[in-house]
Amino acid sequence: MKTLTRTLLVLILLTFASAVYSQNVYYKGSRIGEIEADGDVYVNGSRVGKFESDGDVYKNGSRIGEIEADGDVYLGSSRVGEIESDGDVYLNGSRIGLVEDDGDVYLNGSRIGQAAGVKREWVAGFFFFFFYNDKIGL
Repeated sequence: MKTLTRTLLVLILLTFASAVYSQNVYYKGSRIGEIEADGDVYVNGSRVGKFESDGDVYKNGSRIGEIEADGDVYLGSSRVGEIESDGDVYLNGSRIGLVEDDGDVYLNGSRIGQAAGVKREWVAGFFFFFFYNDKIGL
């Protein structure tokens, strides 16, 4: 009995230890995606991209951009925005949003959702690379 109990405890611990922490991303109250702690990005349950620790951003296996250490955001080789250290997000020089330390995400002054637990640059990057980018057809 003790062996069975120990075996079950070990299996439970391994299951929880190997689980990847992830954060849902919301827009206007609806879940639009998920970012895992390792940078994997999911939309509608499908893996669509990845944020790498070096700043590179991949979509469907192809490098599409970069978030530099200073917060500059590049789509291909074009600088399209900036994520400042205070959480302000700029697109082509205009402030479009804010990612607060508590995870609240604002777009054009309206709270559109919450995402906490992963790098705030990745949360803002989600909107640059996997949301806004798709809305305008890039």
